[in-house]
Amino acid sequence: MNSSVSQIVIAVLGIAGTLAAAVITQRGADRARARELEHARQLQRDEREYATRQADLEARRACYAALSAGTRDLANAMTHVLHALERDEVTDELRSELDRTRRDHRLRHAEAQMVLPDPVSQAASTANRHLGAAYGLLKRCDEGRAEREEHLEAARESLNELWGPLWNMRHLMRVDLGVTPPGEEP
Repeated sequence: MNSSVSQIVIAVLGIAGTLAAAVITQRGADRARARELEHARQLQRDEREYATRQADLEARRACYAALSAGTRDLANAMTHVLHALERDEVTDELRSELDRTRRDHRLRHAEAQMVLPDPVSQAASTANRHLGAAYGLLKRCDEGRAEREEHLEAARESLNELWGPLWNMRHLMRVDLGVTPPGEEP
């Protein structure tokens, strides 16, 4: 009977080993699939984060380009009016163009304030204040309401002083976009 019992024990152990091997193999395959699935999910999260960062970067780049173009347009329109004032040849068309570029710039600046990071926003606000002061001075000179110290030379100086804040704003925009290294001077 001993040999019968041993054969039964050996058979049971063989069946148990076969079943255990199948279970262990299945569990290993399940773990491998779970790891693959988690890896795929992580890749998808990484891709979504990358796409979001790229979309944010593109939105800021477009905003910066529009704001920079708007400030340059306004500065150029003010320069045209200044030259016309010096020649005493200001036309309604020039005045209209100046007012239009000012409205366009104000809209772009307002839109940008919702997107710009703080350092760029501060530089844009400084540039905007300079633009506003120069615009006001030109308008007062054009309308004959200029104060005694406000004259065309003061308007020219105001426009010349405008370029520093504009270059600083553009420099900070380029640093934010990664085009210019952070430590580099404008």
